[in-house]
Amino acid sequence: MSTIHTVAADAVDVAAAITLTEDALDPFVTHAVTRRWLTGPGLPCDSGLFSFARLRTEGLRTLTGPTGAAGGRLVIGGLLGPAGTEIESVLLDGATGEVSTSCLFPDSPDVPDRPDLMDVRPLAPSLPTLVRFAAATDELAGLRGQFAAYAGRYGTKAVAEASRQLFAVFEEGADGEPAPLWRMAALIRPLALVAGPGTASGLALDLPVRLLDQEFGRKGVVRFEEVDFPSTLTHGPTRRFLCETGLPEDGFLFQLDTDLPLRTLTEYRTDDCAGEIPAGHLPAHADRLIRLGRLTDGHSLVLDGATGAVLSWSERGSVLYPLNTDISTLAFTLWLLHREHAIDEESGHALTSETYDQLAMTMIQVLSAVDPTGVTTDADWHYWTELFQDEAGGVL
Repeated sequence: MSTIHTVAADAVDVAAAITLTEDALDPFVTHAVTRRWLTGPGLPCDSGLFSFARLRTEGLRTLTGPTGAAGGRLVIGGLLGPAGTEIESVLLDGATGEVSTSCLFPDSPDVPDRPDLMDVRPLAPSLPTLVRFAAATDELAGLRGQFAAYAGRYGTKAVAEASRQLFAVFEEGADGEPAPLWRMAALIRPLALVAGPGTASGLALDLPVRLLDQEFGRKGVVRFEEVDFPSTLTHGPTRRFLCETGLPEDGFLFQLDTDLPLRTLTEYRTDDCAGEIPAGHLPAHADRLIRLGRLTDGHSLVLDGATGAVLSWSERGSVLYPLNTDISTLAFTLWLLHREHAIDEESGHALTSETYDQLAMTMIQVLSAVDPTGVTTDADWHYWTELFQDEAGGVL
């Protein structure tokens, strides 16, 4: 079984970066440019994409096989996923300076016996390039640095321009062939710029006018009338959104209820599920929860008529889970999913065919940047997060 061995732990803690001493690099890093980078500029302490914290505390770690022979690559950090967890290890080739990622589970019998047989994914041709790519991605997320001009700019034009700008950074640093992670970043991460913070709407987001019409087609978007609302839908901004902007009737993973006026969960149980859902299994405030439609896997999408919060209700488990902050972020989520499908189709399914887990991570991070419901609530389960990560289900 492959294992990870620490070979040097005398990293120097510098305020702006993590660096190593010359002695810490011997004999494992022979690539001159890489040596100069690790002893000079170093690696960032804080990155939205990567963590190099263990490099600072433990130094370089080698991959070795059962005989103890060097595997040729060094573990220098981790690729971060939801909630800051490491989903892949970042590997450095000490001889060439190339950087890659791999899923390393030292205690798992699934790890190959030989490091050279690991499933290794290219990431960057060098550490300087990796740092530059990560910095550009972070700058887009924070709308600073080379992306500072996008602060306060929202809409499809801003998305397209930011995507082209980020792609140009990646293509220049990788001779026109950036690794899949960076292609995903350039195509998916700018989508967070499509909607700005809610001011006019009174909701979390102000979506551009006709955004959903352009994505789903005007006939594919349902707008409600006041007579469609139960009396317990008292949240004014939500009522206006449903009347003026509407929701897609079929959002891939969501089917809107359109046959009847919107009903409370109590009415839905009485009309459709009296024999399947005992009355005692409804939430205590079921009369103010309005069912908008159905999700996959036996979940209803419901709206709190008093607060505007959007939740998923497990019909089998009779449990309510936070889903989205409100109706505007629900609409953004459905738009994001539809846009990702369109981008993947336009690329010849390059996104989903190469590294599904990295795509899921990118989608979750984009959604979390716009609607942090999945990472800020106390719930231990979040519908969109689980669904995006379900590679077997292939929802992306």
